[in-house]
Amino acid sequence: MKNRMIENILLLLPGLLLLAMVGTATADRGAADRIMLPEPRHRSHVSVEEALRDRRSVRNYSSDSLTLADIAQLLWSAQGVSDARDRRTAPSAGALYPLELYLVAGNVEALPAGVYQYRPARHTLSRVAVGDKRGGLARAALRQTCVRDAPAVIIMTAVYERTTWKYGDRGKRYVHMESGHAAQNIYLQAVPLGLGTVTVGAFSDGKVKQILDLPENEVPLYLMPVGRTR
Repeated sequence: MKNRMIENILLLLPGLLLLAMVGTATADRGAADRIMLPEPRHRSHVSVEEALRDRRSVRNYSSDSLTLADIAQLLWSAQGVSDARDRRTAPSAGALYPLELYLVAGNVEALPAGVYQYRPARHTLSRVAVGDKRGGLARAALRQTCVRDAPAVIIMTAVYERTTWKYGDRGKRYVHMESGHAAQNIYLQAVPLGLGTVTVGAFSDGKVKQILDLPENEVPLYLMPVGRTR
């Protein structure tokens, strides 16, 4: 029995080491520019059933700015910590959490224009670039005006190795499934906030990676412009 336990540990060790390396690849990015987010709300005036009924893809937004509370709620809905065991709002195969969230902010109250990374464990933003990047992001997304005109854009990326070390190539499928869960959470959360969003998949991976200054092993999956509905 003891020998079998040792064998199992040795089999898992390479994967655990890889997970530690990819999990910390972006751990220190923006640590000096950490922004505390408002605590997420856990109740609203809209039921889940109403949010499902009213959810639509929205590409046209008003000129009104978003609040930091809006941003906090949307990011928490996608990847926020939801219990004392650090489990998150979206299901993840093996609880390995391969997704990362970034915010390209252009018109958000109390938040300078720039690129920020969401830190679920602390519910914070870490600034990774300064300046309004929406124009460049829109060009990377085949000049889609919803990306250019939205007050902010949420970008979802993946570090596949966090999942594939355990599940092999099939782990990529699990990552894509998870990104769909997280994106739907953002859609549903937008409804009670009076916001609209749309999932954008047509973009140049290389250009988006450059704008976000992503590590080599991190791949963009979704752009989700967010704004107030007209």
